[in-house]
Amino acid sequence: MKQNAEVRKFEKVLEIVENNNSDKSKLIPILQQVQDEYRYLPEEVIVYIATALKMPVAEVYGVATFYAHFTLKAKGKFVVKICDGTACHVKGSTLLSDTVTKKLGLKNGEKTTADMLFTLETVSCLGACGLAPVMVVNDKVFGQVTEEKAERIIDEIMEQESVTC
Repeated sequence: MKQNAEVRKFEKVLEIVENNNSDKSKLIPILQQVQDEYRYLPEEVIVYIATALKMPVAEVYGVATFYAHFTLKAKGKFVVKICDGTACHVKGSTLLSDTVTKKLGLKNGEKTTADMLFTLETVSCLGACGLAPVMVVNDKVFGQVTEEKAERIIDEIMEQESVTC
């Protein structure tokens, strides 16, 4: 019985590996697709991928930790990125970050809400300096974000999620 649960747990990972022809040279796209599925790269999944590709676990782990795109920690359904590059910083991104932190109830350096709905990240640059300050939620870019606008964005997501739950 336990074995069936393990097989189901890795079914999607196996499908991703097979869709990439179990090709070691496609490790990065495989990791990207798996992370898209899980929202992070769990340790046991890294081991499973290494085994499926007949690679050392250390090599797969090395790739997963080398690139900033990959994460080994679970993230919320909505990843909120606040730019703190020069243009955004000058236009108040620190206050924006403080506002969102407070709005989400994050304390003591927490980055992800207990309900796994939100993860807050501060990034060096989002490449949209002309829209400073900038906030990105998943793939949606918000420019010229004020503290009030940031709160509205978070409120709208929370409202939408409470309706769909």
